[in-house]
Amino acid sequence: MSLSATCIRRPVLTIVLSIIVVLFGGIGFTYLGVREYPSIDPAVISVNTGYGGASADVVESQITAPREDAISGVPGIRTINSSSREGGSSITLEFGLDVDLETAANDVRDKVAGGVGRLPPAANPPQVAKADADASPILVMNITSNTRNLLQLSEVANNVFKEQLQTIPGVSEVRIFGEKRYAMRLWLDPAKLAAYRLSPQDVRSALSTENIELPAGRIEGDQVELTVRTLSRMETPEEFNNLIIREQDGRIIRLSDIGKAELGPENERQVSKGLAGPRVAVAVVPQPGANHIAIADEFFRRVELLRRDIPEDLETSIGFDTTRYIRSSIEEVWQTILIAFVLVVIIIFLFLRDWRTTIIPVFAIPISLIGTFFIMYLAGFSINVLTLLGLVLAIGLVVDDAIVMLENIYTKIEAGMAPIEAGLKGAQEVFFAII
Repeated sequence: MSLSATCIRRPVLTIVLSIIVVLFGGIGFTYLGVREYPSIDPAVISVNTGYGGASADVVESQITAPREDAISGVPGIRTINSSSREGGSSITLEFGLDVDLETAANDVRDKVAGGVGRLPPAANPPQVAKADADASPILVMNITSNTRNLLQLSEVANNVFKEQLQTIPGVSEVRIFGEKRYAMRLWLDPAKLAAYRLSPQDVRSALSTENIELPAGRIEGDQVELTVRTLSRMETPEEFNNLIIREQDGRIIRLSDIGKAELGPENERQVSKGLAGPRVAVAVVPQPGANHIAIADEFFRRVELLRRDIPEDLETSIGFDTTRYIRSSIEEVWQTILIAFVLVVIIIFLFLRDWRTTIIPVFAIPISLIGTFFIMYLAGFSINVLTLLGLVLAIGLVVDDAIVMLENIYTKIEAGMAPIEAGLKGAQEVFFAII
């Protein structure tokens, strides 16, 4: 007995099967991620090497060129692009789509590790990373103020916004663009250094030996045990100014004799400003397969709560929100699905002129579409523009099959055959063609 014959002879079983399909489809729908396009990692691997203070020519000759020669032997590479700049090197490798990216990454790491010994001593270890489709921010919020500088804005962004936003379910990372970190800046006078016969390296050596906190052990007694901590790290500008650089001819040379220390930003070469003044940006990066719409909804809810507690001089605005395009695209596809569904019902009724017959595809189409969500969940898909457009095309398949089946059965009913017998015979004739 075929599936169609079983469903016709046992209507209760058919109803139960339909309910099960809808139930599993609803469960799969709740676990599906929502994004604009499918999560497809590009076959790209990058090798980044830092070399602080080196010019672009030095980086090219001592880091980039030797690394390119070593990496070029990795199989499956399509293109190699490199960039040498002041203070660092970046090499981008593009592989063919048929190459296993994990295996290729291991091969690149082996080649890079084999040449680490030939790098300049001051160069940082190379970093090998695979490109990630979910590594781009989906939401960026700007924080500006007319009365605060970038150091203060960065502190607010880290301690207030980042602490609250990074706990949103599905968020992988919260980045802060344009931030300034506090640092103790030492300004040296070249003339005074020359007068005392000192060099910046002497100052660096003094910092590395004096500004250090070492374990001091513990004090043990018969009934008590205490942990000893030595407070030997310098934290204020006055403490840095009193740093002893060298003792020369019975005289102690301090940092204040050859320069000064002041608290300021770690990097003064970059600045971020908006129309309202200094600005930092808080960016939200999702986890792979996360629901972007759910992340955005929770993001806006928490930001609205934070706005009630932050000072009045702080202003927040959305820099860009990719979920707007996702919402618009998905809404457009849902409208297309609804229009297609309504047109199908109207056309079937106009041609068959029977409400009872028209009701069948009214139930068959939603059941088929809802059940698809469970298959999408098992396959690791997400709800995006392409999968929803696939559902739009699938409506045409379901409708075509339903119309063929209905028309074949309805023709036999009009010829005088009993509905049950017409259903069994009509379904048997077109069952294989439809499958």
